[in-house]
Amino acid sequence: MKYFNPQDLDQEEREELEAIENGGYVEAEDMKKEIEKAKLAAKATLSKTRNINIRLSEQDLYRIKAKAVEEGMPYQTLVSSILHKAVAAK
Repeated sequence: MKYFNPQDLDQEEREELEAIENGGYVEAEDMKKEIEKAKLAAKATLSKTRNINIRLSEQDLYRIKAKAVEEGMPYQTLVSSILHKAVAAK
């Protein structure tokens, strides 16, 4: 695998990699079906949203709502978008 450095793996990950490389794992009978099941599970897990409570000054909330009107979206969607961009930035 060319996208990671094996030295960066923890002990458990190194053991798993060694087992894979040495033929310690056998493919499922219907590998395509298993891959699709894993993809669906990952998508369901990652797409869940949670409600949060946050305290903002009235002035900040007013500005957020005004900006949301300018952008043509609900203010909660704007806040979610801003937070998503902040945590996704590298």
